Amino acid sequence: MDSWLNDLLVFVQANGPWIAPILFVMAFGESLAVVGVLLPFTALIMACGGLIGAGAMDPWPVLLSSIPGAILGDSVSYWLGRWLGLRLLRVPLFRRNRRMLARGRLFFRRYGIASIFLGRFIGPLRASVPLMAGTLRMPQLRFQLANVVSAIVWVPVLLAPGYLAAKGVVWARTQPERWEVVVVLLGLAVLVLLAWYLLRRWLGARS
Repeated sequence: MDSWLNDLLVFVQANGPWIAPILFVMAFGESLAVVGVLLPFTALIMACGGLIGAGAMDPWPVLLSSIPGAILGDSVSYWLGRWLGLRLLRVPLFRRNRRMLARGRLFFRRYGIASIFLGRFIGPLRASVPLMAGTLRMPQLRFQLANVVSAIVWVPVLLAPGYLAAKGVVWARTQPERWEVVVVLLGLAVLVLLAWYLLRRWLGARS
């Protein structure tokens, strides 16, 4: 734990102004159709969570760059799907990934708007569901609602493991006040309850 935190801390200190643009581009690419499965954004954002937990990084630049990047990545995939329609299967990049697209299409047909939220948390689906939503002409307002809400939940959820792991190291050294533990646990509980509430509403609307 200490080793990778120290390595990342050195990088952040040397490249501080570039962290937000890098995270924006990585979140954008991670959410982009097909391309997203190739990028290590998830590992990077979890590492940033560790730095935030260790007090070496401000969380706001991370959140304010990663969330818009994720929203834009899904939006571009959606618009690409609407523009190409079923012609996308003739595009070499997509033709080579027919199986991934077929899974995304099936998942979208089964869960509708909930698939946009759920797919955000599942690597291969994250790279195909928004594209299929556009291809199958999902109304843009509904898509963007699910897109924005899922991105707002997704980034903090990715930050949480690294944050908690680093906090564990810091707490072991500093013996924190109990209110710090309570605040962290309440924050995680709120995120989980929000995701559960939205999922129930969307699945209920489909039944």
